[in-house]
Amino acid sequence: MRIVLLHGQNHKGSTYHVAHRIVDKIAGEKEITEFFFPRDLNHFCAGCYRCIEDVAACPFYAEKKVILDAIDAADLLVVTTPTYCMHVSAPLKAFIDLTFDLWMAHRPMASMFTKRAVIVSTAAGTGTRSAIRDVKDALFYMGVPEIVPYGISVQAMNWQQVPAKKKAKIEKDTDRIAKKLSSGKAPSVGIRTRFTFRMMGMLQKKGWNSSPIETAYWKEKGWLDGKKPWKERTT
Repeated sequence: MRIVLLHGQNHKGSTYHVAHRIVDKIAGEKEITEFFFPRDLNHFCAGCYRCIEDVAACPFYAEKKVILDAIDAADLLVVTTPTYCMHVSAPLKAFIDLTFDLWMAHRPMASMFTKRAVIVSTAAGTGTRSAIRDVKDALFYMGVPEIVPYGISVQAMNWQQVPAKKKAKIEKDTDRIAKKLSSGKAPSVGIRTRFTFRMMGMLQKKGWNSSPIETAYWKEKGWLDGKKPWKERTT
């Protein structure tokens, strides 16, 4: 299994440790790639819309491409974010902003519809639910059909300070999540994903999209003629 971890912070704190407990417990052979934000992509979207016409025209394309190539090849995405002011971390939000052109409304990557994802968020107190929602929305609109959220209040400022009772709960929870991810079954594409994809296709056909370049992309993929990206799975 090819796993890509996208960390919404540079340091290896509680969120990092929880995520690795999940990944380490997944059965079978694993190929793991990790990226840390802002270390591996330290930019904010400039709002220039150049990516709409040409993905390579983004001023930060070279750095983005390394990450996106790894994501494209992955079977499982693990996205981590500590809770910053009850929401996703700023570096991870910047990455989300820089990949908006890959949402279903624009030019989604076909491979995203065949992946699973896990979102891990920790907080000293509250806020993991809203932080997870920020990431979950982005992954859904990128096409990821199965997303497993895991948020927990660790009641500490770092992993070393997490109470033993809380760590015991994390061990039990991560056992459960890892078991689910070890099934080897292809992810199920739900009705919401199917409906959203169909609606985006209708907008493309009517010319209500952002650019003719995007319509050409959908036509090239055959998605305007009935093909579905989740039926293009490769082994």
